[in-house]
Amino acid sequence: MKKIVVIGGGAAGMFFSIFAAKNGHQVTLIEKNEKLGKKLFITGKGRCNFTNQCSQEEFLSNVVTNPKFLYSAIAACDSAAVIRDFEDWGMPVKVERGNRAFPASDHSSDVIKTLEQQMKKQQVEVRLFSEAKRIVTRDGCAAGVVICRNGSEELLEADAVVIATGGLSYPSTGSTGDGYRMAEETGHRVTECRPSLVPIICSDEYCRVMQGLFLKNVSLVMKSGKKIRYTGFGEMMFTHFGITGPLVLSASAKAGAWIGQEDLNTWIDLKPALSEEMLENRLIRMAESFPNKDLINTLGELYPAKMVPVIPELAGVNPRVKMRELTRKERLALIRVTKQFPLHPVSLRGYQEAVVTKGGVSVKDVNPKTMESKKTQGIYLIGEVLDLDAYTGGFNLQIAWATAYAAAEALKEDI
Repeated sequence: MKKIVVIGGGAAGMFFSIFAAKNGHQVTLIEKNEKLGKKLFITGKGRCNFTNQCSQEEFLSNVVTNPKFLYSAIAACDSAAVIRDFEDWGMPVKVERGNRAFPASDHSSDVIKTLEQQMKKQQVEVRLFSEAKRIVTRDGCAAGVVICRNGSEELLEADAVVIATGGLSYPSTGSTGDGYRMAEETGHRVTECRPSLVPIICSDEYCRVMQGLFLKNVSLVMKSGKKIRYTGFGEMMFTHFGITGPLVLSASAKAGAWIGQEDLNTWIDLKPALSEEMLENRLIRMAESFPNKDLINTLGELYPAKMVPVIPELAGVNPRVKMRELTRKERLALIRVTKQFPLHPVSLRGYQEAVVTKGGVSVKDVNPKTMESKKTQGIYLIGEVLDLDAYTGGFNLQIAWATAYAAAEALKEDI
């Protein structure tokens, strides 16, 4: 039996503690907040999309950073195993569009409650209001954690220390980068961090004009020179500062490093199902049906109301031109804006709105089979603290479950 101290009471920390205690270890979990699972509570707008019921291959294709590192972990603990665990623990599960798995109740609190019940069953000691100050090592091995509670420090001796502190996203939940600091202090490299799965700020005034407009079934493209940085299809929304929505969050994960660079060209295809020829035929038919109407009064046939004044302005076409007088050059200008509606992203929104952190402890410093540090024996790193991130849809929480399980199983073998 080992004494294990887990730093962080989020998804990864709780999941790990259940299996490590079940495997016969004495587990103490420390959490600086007043309760466990604060970030889980707000996940999925409070519904908690806790995994994605897809194949291992599809899961890995949705991991943006370092997917190969997860081959072993996901083989041992895939989404089917996680769903089975939660159902066995008494939480009904439902699967919705896109294979996204939720608690049947639609309450994230049920995920937290289920984990807490299992921790209690496995006799995991939980210390709330306890902040990890530093990891103690002896002869290159983990020896304990110095914690601070009510202004006084205490050393918790340990045979293994698990860093499960999360990243920098949603700092109000306690994700303030403590894990990165402790990892660096024990010899680990931390890659550059930035917000991911986050809305994008644009310089275009018309984003503010169209704020609240929700677009479905559109394509978003980001391109530097001849290199496509991101292309995707789905839903997005205009805001007072720029753009957001599932499509935009995915773009931030894939192309965040290029946002703000001068050579990045960004556009939306508002009608990806229609070719330019089909659009031109549509405009011709509209002119035949409404020959005496102004262009601005017919565009509602093609575009949402909030876009109607924006389209002709971007195309350089007089919105008061009669449809019968619309030239082919003007039709092509309208089509160009429809197929390549321009956007000018300047930066990402901050960590307070980011679903996850891109960057973290370099996976080169961690054993992918066990999650144990290659730098300091007895230190394990799991979840968002690692340089791993994925698209929305339950994939990031699946990373937390899989890496946590891998570490617990590795310690099982050490008994």
